[in-house]
Amino acid sequence: MAALRLIAWSGAAVVALLAVAWLGKYLGAIVLGLSGALICLWALFTVFTFYFFRDPDAQTPDGKNLVVAPGHGTVDVIDTTTEPDFMGGECQRVSIFLSVFDVHVQNSPVTGRVAYFKHKSGQYLNAMRTDCADFNENVLIGIEAIEPRGEKIGVRLIAGLIARRIVPWVAENDPVRRGERISLIQFGSRAHIYLPRQAVVKVKLGDKVVGGETILAAFE
Repeated sequence: MAALRLIAWSGAAVVALLAVAWLGKYLGAIVLGLSGALICLWALFTVFTFYFFRDPDAQTPDGKNLVVAPGHGTVDVIDTTTEPDFMGGECQRVSIFLSVFDVHVQNSPVTGRVAYFKHKSGQYLNAMRTDCADFNENVLIGIEAIEPRGEKIGVRLIAGLIARRIVPWVAENDPVRRGERISLIQFGSRAHIYLPRQAVVKVKLGDKVVGGETILAAFE
């Protein structure tokens, strides 16, 4: 019996070796045949990655009492909401959807101090849903503005279905300048900006905005 088992095991090893050699021969030929396409796909992925992580310098506008867009994308919500954690109640909200083709670096909307910072874990629903902040991982950055002094501006960075990593570059008590880089969200995502009720919103639904450049609101 021992001899039969040894013969069986050795036979199985030979068959397995021949199968691997056969698969290697034909799979190798297939892979080599597709080598041009694979290299092209890798090149396209490389170009897209460099494009996605582009980080242009913002041409931040001068002027007093201005609030600039915190992110690049399309304005798809302008409403009144309640934000209890930092704004302390009712406030205005402007929401910006960032597609995978938009710049994903975020900018400080005002000059001031980071007075509040809170990370909340959650799901990764599609960021095209305007209510995704209620469920998705997000970071709320609250800024006390210098101009007008003491006004509160909140920025909520929201992860999405593809965007699963929020990389803040500021922490609580850090000083920030209008237009300064404050974070990165990798791939498609969303940013809310919370404004006091007396701020005058300067954008409309459907507007394309540029982070650190587009005037989103003003205190008049």
